[in-house]
Amino acid sequence: MSIHDIPLRTLSGEPSSLGALAGKALLVVNVASKCGLTPQYEGLERLQERYGAQGFSVVGFPCNQFAGQEPGTAEEIATFCSTTYGVTFPLFEKIDVNGPSRHPLYAELTAFADADGAAGDVQWNFEKFLLSPSGTITARFRPRTEPEDETVVKAIESVLP
Repeated sequence: MSIHDIPLRTLSGEPSSLGALAGKALLVVNVASKCGLTPQYEGLERLQERYGAQGFSVVGFPCNQFAGQEPGTAEEIATFCSTTYGVTFPLFEKIDVNGPSRHPLYAELTAFADADGAAGDVQWNFEKFLLSPSGTITARFRPRTEPEDETVVKAIESVLP
C-alpha cells in the first residue's frame, strides 16, 4: 500500500486519503490550537499561498497527544484555524501520531529519519514531513523548525512537480 492509499477522514468526517492530493508535494504537519508553536500556522499558510499554484499543499493533522493542546471538536478546530490564521490548506480529523493508537499514516512517516538520522516518535506539535508528488517521504523537520526556514523552503522547492 502506498502512503497515498492509507484511509483518512477529512476534518468534516468525510472518507479521504492523501491520494486526493497525489501529484502534489505535501508538507504533512501535526497541528494544535493551544500550543506555544501554534503561530507556525502563519508560516504554513504563507507556504500554501506561495507554492500552492505550483503543485504543493500543506496538510494538517490535529493531534491532542501533547499536553492536551488540541482539545476542540472538529468544528472548533476548523473555526479557530480559519478565523485566527486564515488557514486554506486541508485539515484532516484529529489523530494519534505516537503510541499504540498511532494512525497508520504516522506509522509510515515516523519510520523516516530527520537530518540528524533520528527516526521514531513525533517529538511535539508541528513536526513536519515532506512528501514528493509520488508520495515518497523526502524530509523530516522537527517541531521548532519554522515552516519558512531556509532548509524547509529549499526542500519544498526541490520536490515541486
